[in-house]
Amino acid sequence: MNKKSFKLYKIACVFLIVAMTGCTKLKEQVIDEVLGSNSASPQNALASAYGQMDNGTFVNHAQVFALQEYSTDEAILPTRGSDWGDGGIYRAIHEFTWGADNSMITNTWNSLNLGITQSLTAISSITASNAANKTQLLAEARALLALYTFHALDLYGQAPYRDPSVANAPLQVRKADTTIDGLIKQVESLIPDLSNIGQNSTGNGRFTKQAAYALLADMYLNRAVYKDRYNPTSSFKFDEQAVDGTVTDMDKVISYTSQLIGSGQFRLESNFFHNFDINNGDGTELIFVITQYVNTLTNSSNNFAYMPMERNQKPSPANRGTNASCTTPEFYATWDNNHDDPRFQRHYQYADGTWFMNDGTDVSVPVTTTIVGGATLPWFHFNRGLQVGQQYGPRIVGTDFERTPDGRIKVSKLYCEKASTQLMDFTPELNFDDPTQSVFTQAEINRGVRPFKFEFDPQGANSRSNCDIPMYRLGAMYCMRAEAYLRKGQTAQALADMNLLRTSRTREALYANAPGTALTSIDMQTLYNETGFEMYWEMYRRKAAIRFGKFEAAGTAKPVSQPFRRIYPIPQSTMDASKLFSQNDGYVK
Repeated sequence: MNKKSFKLYKIACVFLIVAMTGCTKLKEQVIDEVLGSNSASPQNALASAYGQMDNGTFVNHAQVFALQEYSTDEAILPTRGSDWGDGGIYRAIHEFTWGADNSMITNTWNSLNLGITQSLTAISSITASNAANKTQLLAEARALLALYTFHALDLYGQAPYRDPSVANAPLQVRKADTTIDGLIKQVESLIPDLSNIGQNSTGNGRFTKQAAYALLADMYLNRAVYKDRYNPTSSFKFDEQAVDGTVTDMDKVISYTSQLIGSGQFRLESNFFHNFDINNGDGTELIFVITQYVNTLTNSSNNFAYMPMERNQKPSPANRGTNASCTTPEFYATWDNNHDDPRFQRHYQYADGTWFMNDGTDVSVPVTTTIVGGATLPWFHFNRGLQVGQQYGPRIVGTDFERTPDGRIKVSKLYCEKASTQLMDFTPELNFDDPTQSVFTQAEINRGVRPFKFEFDPQGANSRSNCDIPMYRLGAMYCMRAEAYLRKGQTAQALADMNLLRTSRTREALYANAPGTALTSIDMQTLYNETGFEMYWEMYRRKAAIRFGKFEAAGTAKPVSQPFRRIYPIPQSTMDASKLFSQNDGYVK
């Protein structure tokens, strides 16, 4: 599937919008000023709305990713000696001590609101234009508005809106429980005007009918939660009648996911990790992605690969990881007796047949090269999946990788960069000195299993990547449909979906391309684990944890929590700047 997205040919309008909304305070006149601007062409206005997805919002570990992942058992960013203290902002998300002044909560809110604003700008600009493909462009802009709004409602329970078709329309505040039905109707109404993927210059980087089906399945799967966010027992009414009153929410999930699964347009990747490669633009199961290009006007981000990698793990002499995030013992334990799952780990094989085993048996690997900052540098390929135990790789000698006498890259046992005598031994256990605080001493910075799901792109100088970030892919559709089947009591269908997903993934040639093994039975706990195996590190876990009644449970550095923590507070800076928003229950007014 070719990736296609809007590229910005003129960026003055982008700088104008960013300048007006870069402060932390939400000012009502921002939307007025932006909607009143005629400086942007319809195409550039729409490009800006798309570009906001890549402007940190969904690609920076400290925005949507942080709120969806660090709040769960899948991810934690502890303080590691002298690094990652940052006033406790990262720890607070995992320890459930966040408040309305947490900068990640504020920045994510601002980014989503900027996406809403830019989508409204695009709607206004396209509506006033005579663009040849006006109907399609307008549908895409409205779909992006729905996408940003959905994420704001999911995380904060509220979202701003101003009707772009009405002059001087008042600013409104949409609430999740009363807005979700209208949002679903809006997206459903757009389907006739959206293009099919691959037609009319679209690809998986554009909002198409197929992206709409995926978004609708997501909205219907979570609709019951939004209607009853604070339900003390997590007894959400998943069997509620759908918006059109004909079937239930779960029937709609099954219908929309089935349109994607049965369309023939997408196919599950046998190599699971190809979905997250730096050259994944030809991926067969990517439905809707954030397209990323190094050395273009897009921001692009390597965060999902860069954050868990240790500083002494160097894909090239010019690159390194940052030794920050890892997974928890609780999530790692769900993989017990499933380490042969093709999604757990995958070894890299070089063109000459050399496998990087990462177990102490490696002596050297051949040299492959990459371009970093115009210079040709050697490229070391780390393995993928969950990396545990002692780590191995190249060491730097001068400005190059250490070489063997025959010129190959020498593989050595690695030590942590900021604790030079500490072996780089990624332990499943975290063992904080104070179990209520995720703080390590400098001598403990090796701890935590690291998810290397996304491939590190050395061309991006640590921070940038050509890896497209999946927003929706076919594997997620199988997870959603299986959950809907199981909630309807259709166990056989749920089991069949999960087994097709498991057995479609295969291991590398080192293990004879063996497929994943099928399950013999399924229940809610098994399904919850399976969604974790498929969707870890993809901003999916928090919503699933809430639906499955797992979100409040105690875990590593996390106490039992209360239902009000299922949504985040409206940032204090917004509360100080506007009287329109009311603070969410449980947070200081």
